[in-house]
Amino acid sequence: MQSPLPFAVALGIGLLIGVERERRKRTGLSRPAAGIRSFALASLLGAVSVHLGGPVLLGLAEVGLALLLLTRAPDAGQGMATRAALLLTLALGGLCLHDPALASGLAVAVAILLAARSRLHRFVRTVLSRNELVDALILAAGALVVLPLLPDTYLGPFDALNPRTLWKFTLLVMTISAGGHVALRLFGPRIGLPLAGFASGFISSTLTVGTMGQRVAAEPLLMGPAVAGAVLSSVSTLVLMATVLAAISPAALQALALPLACSGAAALAYALLLLFKAMRQKTTAPIQAGRPFTLQAALTLALVAAAALIAAAALDAWLGPRGITVAAVLGGLVDTHAAAASVAALAAADRIDPAQTVVPVLAALSANAASKAVYAVISGGRRYAVQVIPGLLLMIAAAWAGYAAV
Repeated sequence: MQSPLPFAVALGIGLLIGVERERRKRTGLSRPAAGIRSFALASLLGAVSVHLGGPVLLGLAEVGLALLLLTRAPDAGQGMATRAALLLTLALGGLCLHDPALASGLAVAVAILLAARSRLHRFVRTVLSRNELVDALILAAGALVVLPLLPDTYLGPFDALNPRTLWKFTLLVMTISAGGHVALRLFGPRIGLPLAGFASGFISSTLTVGTMGQRVAAEPLLMGPAVAGAVLSSVSTLVLMATVLAAISPAALQALALPLACSGAAALAYALLLLFKAMRQKTTAPIQAGRPFTLQAALTLALVAAAALIAAAALDAWLGPRGITVAAVLGGLVDTHAAAASVAALAAADRIDPAQTVVPVLAALSANAASKAVYAVISGGRRYAVQVIPGLLLMIAAAWAGYAAV
C-alpha cells in the first residue's frame, strides 16, 4: 500500500510555489493566471500520475499541460516563468514518489528563484558588468565543458604532465579569485584595497606586492591599506596553496598541514594588525573593482606550473630528491602556487613520498618571500618595504618552525 507521505509532500510543494505565484497575480485580466490552487493541483496530478502509470503517464500529463498552456490567450497572465514553474511543479509532484527530500529541496529553490525576480533582474541589468558576465561564462565553460574532455593521464617528458590536474589548478585560481572579487563588490571601497590585495594574492602575491607598492608611490596616503593588502595577499597565497595541495595530493597537504597552519596564523595576525590600523584611517581613495579574474594570468600560471613540473621531474630523475628542491626554489621565485602544484603532482603520481614534499614546498615559499621583498623595495620604496618585509619574515619563520616541530 502506498504511503500517503509522498502525496502530502507533493501537496506542500504545490502550495509553496503556488503561494508565491498567487502574490504575483495581476488584476484586470480577462482570464486569471495560475495561482495557489492551480499549482497545488498540478503537483498532486504529477504524484497521482506516477502512482497510477509511472513515468509514461507523467510524461503524458506534462504534454497535456504544456499544450493547455500554449493554447491560452496571450492576455491570460501566464508569463514564461509561470508556465515553466507550473510544468516543473507537475514534475516535482511525480518525483515525490521516488525521492521526496530531493523534490522538496528543488521546490524551495524554485520558490526562491521566483520570489527573487526583481532582485535578480536588477542585479543582471544594473550591477553585473559585461566583463563580469564574460568571465562568469568563461569559468562555467572551463569547468563544465573543458574539464570533462581532458584526459586524466600522465603525458609529456618524464610523464610529468597531467592535463586534467593542470586545468583543475587553473580553475581553482580563477574560482577563488572570482570569490575575492565578489567580496570586493559587496564590501565597497572603504576596505576595498585590503580585500583587493587578498583577492589578487590568489593570482600572484608577488605581483600584488608590487602593485600595492605602485599605489603607495602614487598615493602616499594609501600606505596603510596598501600594506595591509600586500600582507593579506600572502595569506591568500597560503590558502590557495592548501587548496591546490588538497586537490592534487591530500597526502602532501597532510604532511604540510602544521607548517602551513603556523605560517598562515603568523601572516594573518600581522595582516589583521595592519588592517586594523588601515580601518582607522579616514582618508581613502576610490578603487575600481576590475575583473573577477584574468584568464591570461591564470593560463600563465598553468604554464609555469607545467614547466616547473617538467623541471622537477627531470631533476628528480637526474639528481634524486635534491633536484626537486632545486626546481621548487627556482619555481618559487616566480610563483609559489605553481611550484607547490608541481611537487604535489609528483607525490600524487607516486614519484616521491608525501613526506618528501615538505622541504621543497617550504623552500619555494621562502624563495617567493625573497622575491616579494625585492618587489616591495623596487615598487614602493623604503617606507613601504619596511612594513611589508617583517610580515614576510614572520610568515617564513613560522613555517620552518612548524616543520621543526613535526
